[in-house]
Amino acid sequence: MEDEKNLFKEPYSEYGSYTYADYLTWEIDHMVELIKGKVFRQAAAAPRRIHQEISGRIFFKLYLKLEKKKCKVFSAPFDVRLPVKSKKHQDINTVVQPDICVVCDPEKLDDLGCVGAPDLIMEILSPSNNKKELQNKYEVYEESGVKEYWIIHPYEKTLLVYALIHGKYVPSKLFTLGDHVASKCIQGFVLDLDELFEGIESI
Repeated sequence: MEDEKNLFKEPYSEYGSYTYADYLTWEIDHMVELIKGKVFRQAAAAPRRIHQEISGRIFFKLYLKLEKKKCKVFSAPFDVRLPVKSKKHQDINTVVQPDICVVCDPEKLDDLGCVGAPDLIMEILSPSNNKKELQNKYEVYEESGVKEYWIIHPYEKTLLVYALIHGKYVPSKLFTLGDHVASKCIQGFVLDLDELFEGIESI
């Protein structure tokens, strides 16, 4: 019976500290992220329909905008490694899977995903989002040099942009229906929030 339990035991502990080298060895059927060595397990259930609809709409718009250009757009699951000391697997202790990210430096891309800060990261909030996790992500995105960090709340139909200025994030106003949100780092990309949230039911 003990052996049977061990078959389903997680290969990590909530109190442990891990690296990308550890992460690569885990055989698990759910998504996890590492933030400064700490494991954040994502909800076991698939993202809600509204989350996926918003993600799909944004990805489609970015894909069309960036097609045949240097910048590339990716959606989760997609590993983004944020190195501090070096790019060696054993030295990286932050690996995140943003809902959407745009990478404009081809040298940051490899077969495993992205190593280094994307230019733009978007996170779409859901009821399972952990406030501590979001705060930690804010810190590592700022420290690693992500130029823009967009947080989208599909149920409240709002969007907040953090822009990196002199190494620190500066928040925008809270955008909502009727607003058009332009990216400063992805030239020409503008999100019409009326279009984005059209048909999305509030809860």
